[in-house]
Amino acid sequence: MAIRLPSVLSAKHILRRQASATSMEVPKGYFAVYVGEGEKKRFVIPVSVLNQPSFQELLSIAENEFGFSHPMGGLTIPCSEDLFMSLTSTLC
Repeated sequence: MAIRLPSVLSAKHILRRQASATSMEVPKGYFAVYVGEGEKKRFVIPVSVLNQPSFQELLSIAENEFGFSHPMGGLTIPCSEDLFMSLTSTLC
């Protein structure tokens, strides 16, 4: 029997819930990113956002700033948390 999330949950709620999980494991079909201008916050997001033009633009900005060596040990997105939440809520 599969467990299904109610469709009324917004992407923002899902992202926050996953980001606040204490486990460092990333579920299959998701990947972790670190977002923030000062202190970085970890988010776990679906891989389906990778083909979205607006997310690819964020990846390009990250490449320009960090190259392929990310200081957090994972993908770091150099934007505000609010901008990231706004963007990903329209993608998921």
